[in-house]
Amino acid sequence: MNDEIYHAEVKRLAQAATGAGRLAPPKSSATLDNPLCGDRATIDLELKAGTIARLSHEVKGCLMCRAAAAILGVRAPGASLAQARQAVIDLRALLKDGRAIPPEGWAELAVFTPLGAHKSRHDCALLPFDALVQALDAAGKS
Repeated sequence: MNDEIYHAEVKRLAQAATGAGRLAPPKSSATLDNPLCGDRATIDLELKAGTIARLSHEVKGCLMCRAAAAILGVRAPGASLAQARQAVIDLRALLKDGRAIPPEGWAELAVFTPLGAHKSRHDCALLPFDALVQALDAAGKS
């Protein structure tokens, strides 16, 4: 795989693993698998007053998946539900169309810009974000 997608910031994020672990007990949780590559991401969260009060993740996966989960660990706590959902939209647009992250968005997502040319790797970065959406949806139903 091209070294440009495995640049230093992606490696740093994956290694930092901010937010790694599990909430005990989580108020809402979702686990998703990528059957093509074997990645698995679990997102646990607790909501309070329309914001994500706490978020943790457990990832068994590639560098991109771990880096994406770490971004959630950094940015999601304290974010409104709308901000978190917009981050997912922004990441999809970045990967699919090369659209820049808006100034009010999560700037860290720009580390995935080189993935745009590697469609087979899009799901690696999106897996933790898709699990976040499922956990938010489940929290809204409870």
